[in-house]
Amino acid sequence: MIHFSCSPAPPMVAANRGSSGASRRAVLAGGVTAVGLGTALPPRASVPQAASGTRHKWVRADGLDVFYREAGPADAPTLLLLHGFANSSFYFRHLMPRLADRFRLIAPDLPSFGFTQIPAERNYVYDFESLSRTIAAFVDAIELKRYVLYVFDYGAPVGWDLALTYPDRVAGIVSQNGNAYVEGLRPEAWDPLLTYWASPSVDKREAIRARMSLDGVKAAYFHGVADPSTIEPESFTLDAAILARPGNADLQIDLKLDYKRNIERYPLYQAFFRQLQPKLLAVWGKNDPFFAPAGAEAFRRDIPDAHIALLDTGHFALETQIDAVALEMRRFLLD
Repeated sequence: MIHFSCSPAPPMVAANRGSSGASRRAVLAGGVTAVGLGTALPPRASVPQAASGTRHKWVRADGLDVFYREAGPADAPTLLLLHGFANSSFYFRHLMPRLADRFRLIAPDLPSFGFTQIPAERNYVYDFESLSRTIAAFVDAIELKRYVLYVFDYGAPVGWDLALTYPDRVAGIVSQNGNAYVEGLRPEAWDPLLTYWASPSVDKREAIRARMSLDGVKAAYFHGVADPSTIEPESFTLDAAILARPGNADLQIDLKLDYKRNIERYPLYQAFFRQLQPKLLAVWGKNDPFFAPAGAEAFRRDIPDAHIALLDTGHFALETQIDAVALEMRRFLLD
């Protein structure tokens, strides 16, 4: 496994480390832009179709058996892929082989998603603070010391929390519909949750349950997609099957209602962006019903050099625009 050189984090994000500060150059030293990975692809270059070679593993972390997918050479620069709702690391099944020729890719299943196993005696609390703590324990368990974060949907607040915990490990960020700004919250999607937070009640809670059904999950996949026939039915069917496991819908409602915590932490995440100036690509399905393109554009307010790519698709961009996303990532990472 490659070990990127790391610089100490500034007091704002890691006061307990006693560091005096860090410039963008120091933070990114040894990252993907400084290890001689190669030059940018020509404008019309195609994405290599590498053999998958994806491995499927579990590791004990935070008292859980965390399932994860891994592809690429063990000594290559690492990409940590964090999925969203209602999917799992399965979401990255086509992206991983497209990048595995140059990168090591790690994609864990968050607790209550996919195949991560939570012992009953663990008495796990299903909120975003717990998810973030588990992923921090996961990267420690597999000894990841330097990585590019790929964050999507729920994976965004988990990834932002991880960046605050280990700021010196972040070599760069790819945000695929991974929000960090109130401008990115579409009112039509978020007003029901805002109403619940202002006045919690059982009837408002139960209204959220509709998104936990097969039809609800399928609708989110199809929204904003010009040709839904290009979406593999295995994707939304697997998501719905996992949501249908006994008791899981209630856990997911609890988690969705906890999202208020993430919005309240947006100023912390934005301060991290301003101070450390990580290299960032926001590649966004512009027809996303939950996170508007304004959320992608807002990154430039704190990271002026951020690269923004808006794609004509919906929330689950990898299902319909996999080649475009992979090509944007290769250009971004190898430039």
